[in-house]
Amino acid sequence: LAKQTLLDCYHCCVVLFLVYFALQVIYARRKYKISPPETTGHPEFERIFRAQANCSEYFPIFISLLWVAGIFFHQGVTVACGLLYLYTRLKYFQGYAMAAQGRLGPLYASAWLLWLLLGLAMTGLLAHFLKP
Repeated sequence: LAKQTLLDCYHCCVVLFLVYFALQVIYARRKYKISPPETTGHPEFERIFRAQANCSEYFPIFISLLWVAGIFFHQGVTVACGLLYLYTRLKYFQGYAMAAQGRLGPLYASAWLLWLLLGLAMTGLLAHFLKP
């Protein structure tokens, strides 16, 4: 695992994205005066809250696929896919914050990238376990 430094650095970027999304919810709560545990109120707050929740729900899947693909397939290719994934999730978040329809294009792109990471992970695992 000592050779996984590229993945380790990338993982820090992922954590920063999660923090960014959480902070956006905090800022929206303050802006629209919505105290926890309330999750309804101003429509913009609700969209920001939903965008953050949706992004958080997918991150365990993403991180798992990222690590398996990075360890068993190739770190560089995996990190490149991961960077694209983070970019699409950022665009998803920004689009959803503006209007619910703004999330659709980035949502499909991020789903496609998850499938790609799954393919890389499965290819790497098969190659690893089927080696003579």
